[in-house]
Amino acid sequence: MDSIIKSSIGKKFFMSITGMFLIIFLLLHATINFCYVIDPELFRAGCEFMALPIVTVMTPILAAGFIIHFIWAFWLSLTNLKARGNQKYAVANKAQADNWAAKNMLVLGIIVIGGICFHLTHFWAEMQLKMFTGGAESDPVALMEKIFGQWWIVVIYVIWFVAVWFHLTHGFWSAFQTVGWNNDIWIKRWKVLGYIVATILLLAFVAVAVTAYCRVNCPCCQA
Repeated sequence: MDSIIKSSIGKKFFMSITGMFLIIFLLLHATINFCYVIDPELFRAGCEFMALPIVTVMTPILAAGFIIHFIWAFWLSLTNLKARGNQKYAVANKAQADNWAAKNMLVLGIIVIGGICFHLTHFWAEMQLKMFTGGAESDPVALMEKIFGQWWIVVIYVIWFVAVWFHLTHGFWSAFQTVGWNNDIWIKRWKVLGYIVATILLLAFVAVAVTAYCRVNCPCCQA
């Protein structure tokens, strides 16, 4: 059992690093998307920034990061389930893992992946994919309102955002713990900061979806 746990330390470390990178991407993504709430034209400008060559080049790297992160997460979860029962992550003590998110990271990961696939069929397929294949990209503001103008899609996205929130509340501090920043003082700070970051992301993404729905369906919100 010890050999199984030790053999996964390097993979956990790299998974933590990729997780930190993805958190940074989510913060950038949420910031640009939130521009839509402030002003649709500001959001359009943000999308033009994301289309710059230096950002476009990062897309395959980001995709690889997502794939590696989640593949290793599943592999580590299954390995640790066999080796240590219900303890899915390497933690300093059982109390740190004794919460709902920690016990259900695998399930949350499946929901997050499903949400990503759902998201890619909407926005990525209509914008980045068309750009890569030489087609005409959809207008980001019109696309935002076309998609979130349907209440059932908003509901699906909100469920996804909540799953991401739960995943991050545990994954954030767990990532820092895995790289060694896990003393009694800092682990508490990482947990608090994790809740703050996850909540900011949740509120930003939900605000965008709800605002788009209201602008399409509520006369008082239409310009």
